[in-house]
Order: sequence, then C-alpha cells, then structure tokens
Amino acid sequence: MNDKASVSKELNAKHAKILEGLLKLPENRECADCRGRAPRWASINLGIFICLQCSGIHRSLGVHISKVRSTTLDTWLPEQISFMQCVGNEKSNNYWEADLSASVDRSDIGKFIRTKYQDKKWASRYNPQPGLSDMIGEASDFGGKADVPRKARKYSLEEDVFSIQPPQVPTTTRSRGVSLDTMDEFLNLPPKNGLMSAPSVKHKEDTQDLFSLLYAPEGNQDRTIVPPSRWATFE
Repeated sequence: MNDKASVSKELNAKHAKILEGLLKLPENRECADCRGRAPRWASINLGIFICLQCSGIHRSLGVHISKVRSTTLDTWLPEQISFMQCVGNEKSNNYWEADLSASVDRSDIGKFIRTKYQDKKWASRYNPQPGLSDMIGEASDFGGKADVPRKARKYSLEEDVFSIQPPQVPTTTRSRGVSLDTMDEFLNLPPKNGLMSAPSVKHKEDTQDLFSLLYAPEGNQDRTIVPPSRWATFE
C-alpha cells in the first residue's frame, strides 16, 4: 500500500501550512546552496529547502544522496514534515559547510553542490550528519516525543519497546493441608480444652472383680453331701 494514499486531504492541507510556516523562518528564506533565490523545493533526507534550479542538480545526485519534493505540489508524509521541522537549512549547513571558507566560488552551482554533498569536502569531521536522532533529541529537550511514526524512529533505552511489560503468566497456588485446629472449627467440634478426660482404669481392681465373679468364696458354697444310693453300697 502506498503511504501517500493514507494521507487525507485535511492532513495534506495541514502539512502545506506547516511547510509554508517553515519557509518564512529567517534561516529558510533563501536557498540552502545558492543563497540567492527563494526556495520552493526541499530535500527530504538532507532536511534543506532549495530553489528550482538547485533542485534539478539535487535530482542528478541520486536518491541515495538527495530526495527532492515540492513544498506545494507533492504529498508529504508526517515523518517527512517532522524531519524538516527538526533540521532546516541552518542546522544542515552547519554540518555540510563546517569547513567552507567564505572565498569559495558559488558561480558554478552544479559543481558546488556535487562537491558539497557528493564529495563531502566541507562536511564536519567532528559532528554527525543531522538525521533522525535530531528528531528524538529535540523532543526530549521539550519533555516530549517528536511526532514521528515508530517505523522511522531509532529506538533507545527510553523508548516504549523496552517498557512493555511481558504478559503475566497465571500462577497456580498449591492447596495447603488444613491444620487440625481449622478442621475442628469446620466440623464444629468442641474445643480440646473442653473434652472430658476419660476415667483412669485400674486394671488390678478390675482383675479382682473378674475373679470374684468366677470364684465364689468358700462360705457361700453349698457343702451338702449327698449320700450314695443304697444300691451302690456293699453289705
């Protein structure tokens, strides 16, 4: 799907007003290269505003060096607008013309542009080229984030991709054994302190009672002697 197709008319009109406001800034009122004409074009990967003549030379450099867009005719994406807001002619030239002397001739503007961007003859040897890091850096200065889609950002440790919490895995809890006290309460049993103590058993006395039942005393026994029958006697 073409990204430009996702830009509505309302959003496109909003982008046009933003670009118009950027062109009114003092550092963007003249072409970033020839410094003599009003810019109506832009290089969306260099972050500069250029005139019509210089835009044709930028196209000859190839899109790997400069991608040219019209500020009034083309459809702009949100990340491109944010990039132009964060860079601009002054910040870009501070890098590309860091070692440029005031005596350099700009009359042959084609040669000047190729030497500037293709050969990088005057580029800074100490500072990095303005890029997407500037968009995140400027947003942090104001305590927020630049209006740049996630796919165009360079993630850092402060980005949301590291703050996402991993999915919580439900933990299973083991059921613990119920204590005896808890079981007593559940079964509504009387407390242990209220239990009646069983009477102590005297085994010795019980044994004596057992023998007393089995063997009666001699006084109580019947001592009647039955005489033998007469037929059992001998005369």
